[in-house]
Amino acid sequence: MLESVLQSFEPQMPQSLNTAIMVIGGAEDKIHGREILQNFFFRAGGSDARIAIIPSASREPLVIGDRYYTIFSDMGAQEIKVLNILDRAQCDAPEMQEYVSECSAVFLTGGDQLRLCGLLSDTPVMDIVRSRAQSGEITLAGTSAGAAVMGHHMIAGGGSGESPNHSLVDMTLGLGIIPEVLVDQHFHNRNRMARLMSAIVAHPDRLGIGIDEDTCALFEGDGILQVLGKGAVTILDPSEMNYTNQAEINKTDPICMGNLRLHVLSAGCRFDLRRRTMLLRESRRKPFWDRP
Repeated sequence: MLESVLQSFEPQMPQSLNTAIMVIGGAEDKIHGREILQNFFFRAGGSDARIAIIPSASREPLVIGDRYYTIFSDMGAQEIKVLNILDRAQCDAPEMQEYVSECSAVFLTGGDQLRLCGLLSDTPVMDIVRSRAQSGEITLAGTSAGAAVMGHHMIAGGGSGESPNHSLVDMTLGLGIIPEVLVDQHFHNRNRMARLMSAIVAHPDRLGIGIDEDTCALFEGDGILQVLGKGAVTILDPSEMNYTNQAEINKTDPICMGNLRLHVLSAGCRFDLRRRTMLLRESRRKPFWDRP
């Protein structure tokens, strides 16, 4: 039975060049195969791509902005602009709003998600980017801090290496690009399972998404999440959770959770966000008990 189930998974790398929202766990390959960045480039339009890079989360925005500028320039993008937003007032500039209204893709770099939200939330630039990404007009990617901001609720910081507890995670509001998810990045690389569990138990109407480094959770707008890259995407689904003591305990006490569902997806795997289930295909091989 188990062998039959395992054989029914049929990972396939997405070949579509449709626009997408690409949520990257950080430390994506920038030197060798550049699989995730290449995927972003082609979904942005390839040689016709007009890309806006927003490095505002970084402490060194000019350095990180120039790095991605060079990468996408070498790939052959038609036009690239680094929008070095250092003050919220810059988001009122007509020329900046015009570019994000006309570009084919936006890339949010890593850094500090609190800084990124502080500069972009409730601004005309972010309103345009969010609306265009949600309607499928552009490809939007965010890596590390740029991934953390994707949900309505956002993990602002916290610890690791403990049992789930309230003190392990600091929560605030994100940019609401994919409101129904709650994202954590550098996931297994920084041992953040307990942190994501601590966050999702307090927001059981959301779906927890933990993304490893050099790994991408890709949303094409059809309700299907696909995985790219070398690591895994871990999904915590609290929709059938039938017990938690989180409202009754002290801040540092372990949180008890019953029937919290877990899915781990590797490259090529797909997940139906509406049905909250992995997508399986019929096995090409018979179950072992039906074989001669």
